[in-house]
This record gives sequence, C-alpha cells and structure tokens, in this order.
Amino acid sequence: MRNKDVIESFNHAVSGIISALKTEGHMKIHYFAAIAVILLSLFLDLSRMEFTALILTVALVIITEMLNTAIEHVVDMVSPEYHPKARLAKDVAAGAVLVSAIASVFIGYLIFYDRFSNYSISIIDKVRKNPVHLTFLAMSLVIFAVIGLKTKYSKGHGTFFKGGKVSGHSAIAFAIATIVSFIAHNFLIIILTMFLAAMVAESRIEGEIHSLDEVVLGGILGVAIALFVFAFFLGR
Repeated sequence: MRNKDVIESFNHAVSGIISALKTEGHMKIHYFAAIAVILLSLFLDLSRMEFTALILTVALVIITEMLNTAIEHVVDMVSPEYHPKARLAKDVAAGAVLVSAIASVFIGYLIFYDRFSNYSISIIDKVRKNPVHLTFLAMSLVIFAVIGLKTKYSKGHGTFFKGGKVSGHSAIAFAIATIVSFIAHNFLIIILTMFLAAMVAESRIEGEIHSLDEVVLGGILGVAIALFVFAFFLGR
C-alpha cells in the first residue's frame, strides 16, 4: 500500500508539472531554456561544481515559476474579487521568479563567459571522451521529450509514470539499452539489456497502462534520442 501511495504522489507531482506547462507561457520558456542549457553544457569543459551550480540554477527558476503559478491559483480561488493583499501576494510571488531569473543570468555569465571567449575544437574532443556526460544528456532529453509529448497530446489523463500518449518507461528503458550498446563491448550484455527493455515495454501493455502504439512510440523515442547523442558525438 505504501508503494502505491509513493507512485501516486509521483503521479500527482508530474501532473502538476504538465499542467503548468500547458497553462503557463513562462513555463514553456523555462522548459526549452533548460533543454538548451543542458545541450550547451555538453560542449563546455565544466567542473563538477560548475555543472552542479548550473543544474541547481535551472531547477530554481522552474521551481519558483511553479510556486508562482500555484500561488496565483490559490489567490484567485480565495479572493476572486480584487483585493490589495491578493495583488501583493501575486506581485511578491512574481518577484521571486524575477530574482531567480536574474540570478540565473549572472550564474550563466560567470560559468560560460570564459569558455565562450576561449572556445576551441578541443572541447568537442573532451565531450566525445565523456560517456557519463553523454548518458546524462541523453536521459535528460528523453525525460524532457516524454513530458513535452504528454503535455501536448494528453487528454487530461496519464502522467509520466502512468498512462499518457507515450510510454515514459519504454522510452527510458530503450534509451538505456541503446546507450549500453554504445558503451559495452560485450554482445551478450547488449542483447540482455535490449531484452530487459522489451520486457519493460511488454509489462506496460500487460498491465493495461499503455497501448501497443504508445509503447512503440516510447521505444522509438528513447532509441532515437540516444542514437542521436552518442552517434553524433562519438562519431559512430
């Protein structure tokens, strides 16, 4: 029962993200900006601390925007008529978003300026030798893509963890299997990993959580993104 409650909590949380993406124009901007920053970081020789600061900054902007959206909805529900304090609450929440956005600009400047000014082809060579970073990039893009597709095509049901237009489990499973095929040098490991991905996809159909086309779409999405990232940067 406890496990079911945990999954249900994740479902509600992701539903909130999808709702914010559907209804808030600024969230869409933050969403695509996050993808762009993650992609950009791939070309730069960031230290762990710098990469951590970058991820936290992206998360902070998105979190404050979501909190701002939640506060606006609560204020509108509690005070449908104009009230100075209701306006103040909305203004303060919007101000929090602005502060986080300004901070993200300064942090981005501090991280990226020197690297842009000294940009060279050797940076790409370093990326090619960093499968850990490539794996993180591929998995992040898969998750963003699945949430984006669910946001655009969902009919008010399904989340990243259960149901929806595309199977997130299948996308992640086949992305992992594809990544393993690039990194591993053992044919048996590759076959077993692909088999596990297929079992994940089959379980989503068996549990009547996804239809066959949703599972296939998820698998294609995961494979395509992983292939693009690894084939492009590893030159395979």
